[in-house]
Amino acid sequence: MKTKLTIGELITISSMLFGLFFGAGNLIFPAYLGQMAGSNLFPALAGFLVTAVGMPLLAVISLGLTGSGGLLDLCRQVGDRFAYLFTIALYLTIGPFFAAPRCLTVPFEIGIRPLLPANVNARFALLVFTAFVYALLLWFSLRPGKILTWIGKFLNPVFIFVLGILLAIALLHPEGSVFSFAAQNIYSNAPALQGILDGYNTMDTLAGLAFGIIVVDVIKKQGITAPEPIAANTVKAGIFACGAMGFIYFLVALAGAESRAYAAVSDNGGAVLADISAHYFPGAGSMLLAVIIFFACLKTAVGLMTSCAVTFSEIFPEKLSYNRWAVLFSTLTFLISNAGLTSIIKVSVPVLMMLYPIAIMLTLLSVFGKLFRRNHTIIVSVMTMVVISSFLDLLKALPAEWTEAAGARPLLAFCNQYLPLFSCGFGWVLPSLLGFLIGAGILAFRGCAYSSGKNS
Repeated sequence: MKTKLTIGELITISSMLFGLFFGAGNLIFPAYLGQMAGSNLFPALAGFLVTAVGMPLLAVISLGLTGSGGLLDLCRQVGDRFAYLFTIALYLTIGPFFAAPRCLTVPFEIGIRPLLPANVNARFALLVFTAFVYALLLWFSLRPGKILTWIGKFLNPVFIFVLGILLAIALLHPEGSVFSFAAQNIYSNAPALQGILDGYNTMDTLAGLAFGIIVVDVIKKQGITAPEPIAANTVKAGIFACGAMGFIYFLVALAGAESRAYAAVSDNGGAVLADISAHYFPGAGSMLLAVIIFFACLKTAVGLMTSCAVTFSEIFPEKLSYNRWAVLFSTLTFLISNAGLTSIIKVSVPVLMMLYPIAIMLTLLSVFGKLFRRNHTIIVSVMTMVVISSFLDLLKALPAEWTEAAGARPLLAFCNQYLPLFSCGFGWVLPSLLGFLIGAGILAFRGCAYSSGKNS
């Protein structure tokens, strides 16, 4: 029986996983972090790597270690109702509602739009561009059996090659030292904490829970069928893929920080990358950036559509076939992408502030569950507390007029005053620890009650 992937198979599967992970957000957010953090780059980047590399790696590992058949199966350790609700919410978030539309709008905003003549209607141009990507997305997603070839062997190597050209030129010819630029805004006094929150925006922990099963399925197709070898090879692929992501994050953030020598502070990471490209490749810079972003976004969007369609066809087998789910989600992605990048990010941030803590705790409970024998009482207690507290984080992240309309201001003011770390975006941390203690206390009480009843 085969128990190990060959070196070639491991490299290809790792490349596929890297390609699924590394999309638009994985470029724009570390670039922005680098420029804003300046001399505080390294603590900010350390925080970023926790949620943008460490947690996605654990998410992939959790599916391999638990032998789960996917996110729905993994979530059942909490309860069936939670499993269905969280699985649906996560896939819609990383799929047609937020992450996938972002994959269509980002290459347009930072690669195509700067090249347009002044008299061209930008919204119409966005419609034409997203329609073109929509056609490609449909073509790839309706052929899910070839995802390893498309992403691992073609799209990802092209993306890495083109990105490598830009980063090599920028970093080999720096215009200034990162330590000569003062950190901006919150990066000046809490760079590590802000870096952790910036890692939320990549959505990679959510994606890790979704993409992990793709890795498991591909490993099975290579002839490895026993649970322990599958888990071991999943871990290896995850380490290679996430290690590569961390290395590129470092390079992109460093290039972003050094851009302060020749460019003004930008509003977003896309503008930072545009400035870097224009500086080192005048004239051709926008086109080079467009190619980089296009391939980064296309390969991730293909993985997202494939994962979403497979999952929904399995959850609702009597509703729609895989192909129809793929068409539906691709169409929704196309329609929502035309709302524009700013609108997509504005709405997605509050949702991420709720889903990310839940995904983090689900991952940690799955990876380290053996320490408490995966006790259901402890798991339910912790997840109940993190769901409640992360909902408060969602309310806090909503636009001020929305929280005012919902009458949530008094509640948020109370949490700001009495809930530790709430003002920093980590109001879920202590409630989660409290949930663990409550669950352990319930177990201890039951044990004492059982002993007393037995002795009497």
